[in-house]
Amino acid sequence: MLFDSSTRSELARSFGVTLVVILTIMLTSTLIRTLGQAAGGNVAPQDVVLLMGYATIAHLATMLILSLFIAVVLTLGRVYRESEMTIWFASGVPLARFVRPVLRMAWPVLLAVVVLELLVWPWGNQNSAELRDRYQKRGDLSRVAPGQFQTSRDGSRVFFIERDGDDAATGRNVFILAHQHERESVTTAARGRLTLEGDDRFLVLDHGQRNETQLKTGEKSLASFQQYKVMTDPQVLANASQLPPKAMATLDLLRAPNAQNAKNQGELAWRFGMILGGINMALLGIGLSASNPRRASNWNLLFALLAFIVYFNLINLSQSWVGNGRAGLPQALLAVHGTAFLLALAVIWLRDNANRFCLRRRVRAAA
Repeated sequence: MLFDSSTRSELARSFGVTLVVILTIMLTSTLIRTLGQAAGGNVAPQDVVLLMGYATIAHLATMLILSLFIAVVLTLGRVYRESEMTIWFASGVPLARFVRPVLRMAWPVLLAVVVLELLVWPWGNQNSAELRDRYQKRGDLSRVAPGQFQTSRDGSRVFFIERDGDDAATGRNVFILAHQHERESVTTAARGRLTLEGDDRFLVLDHGQRNETQLKTGEKSLASFQQYKVMTDPQVLANASQLPPKAMATLDLLRAPNAQNAKNQGELAWRFGMILGGINMALLGIGLSASNPRRASNWNLLFALLAFIVYFNLINLSQSWVGNGRAGLPQALLAVHGTAFLLALAVIWLRDNANRFCLRRRVRAAA
C-alpha cells in the first residue's frame, strides 16, 4: 500500500510540473504562429486569442500524453539513480509491479485524452476553420482598415479606402491598383459600395476615373465614369467545400458515405491511435526509465524522447496509410499499436529477468 501511494504521489507531482512546462512552451509557440498569421492577413486580429485557445485545446491530448510519458521516465529514473530500485528488487518487487501504480495514476489522464480526441479535437478544429473561413470570405472592402493600403487575397489588387461612417459596405475616396493580364490599372472614385449579385460580390464605384497601362507596349488610356463595377469576391456565398475530416465529429466520421471513407478512416486512425498511444507510452516509460546509478551521465530520458518521437510519427504514418487506402483501420491500429504494446511488455520482461539473472549470479559468486 505504501509502495503504491508513494509512487502515485511522486508521479502526479512530476506530471503536473511537466505539463506546466510543456503547456507554456505550446502557448508561446502558438501565440507567435497566430500573430504571424494575423500579420499576414490570414486571420482576423481580434480572433487571435480565440484561435490560440482552440489550438491549445486541440493539441492538449498530445501534451497530456507527452507529460505522462516524461513523468513516468523521470520518476522511475530517479528511483534507479538513487538506488531505490535496487532495494525494491532485493525485496522481491519486480519492475512489472510498477505497472499498477502507474496505470492507477494515469487513468484520469487517459480518460481526458479519450474525451479530448473524440469530442474536443473536432470541435476545436471546426471552430478554428470557421473563424479562418469567415475572415477569408469577407469582401476585400471589409478587410481594409481605414487609411491603410491592403492587398487582396489573390494579390492582384491593392486597395485604399476611407470608411464612410459605421457602414462596412460603403466607403469614400477609393483607390485601387490592379495587375491583370499584363495590364496595370489605377482606379480612383469618390465613393464605393458593396453589392451582391447571386453568389458574387461587386464593388460599385461612383464618380471616378480609370488609368490603364499596357505593360508590353506602354500604351496608356484614361477613362472617366459615373459608375464602375469591380468584382471583389467570386461565389462569396457558395459553400463548395465541406468540413475537413479533422473538423468532423467522430460519429459523423463513422456514418460518412463510402466515397470519403478512406480519409475519414484515416482521421479515425489518428484519434484512436492517440488514445492507444497514451496507454502504450505509459507502459513504454516504465521499461525505458532504467538507468545505471554508477554512470555519471544517463541517456535514458533522451532515448525515451526519441522513442516518443518515433511512435508519434508512426501514428501519423498510420493515418496516411489508412487515408490513402494502403491499409485498413483495424490492420493499421494492430500493426502500430499492437506492436508497441508487445514491445512495452517485452522491455519490462527483459528488465525483470535481467535483474533476476544478475542477482542470482552475484549470489552464486558470493557463495
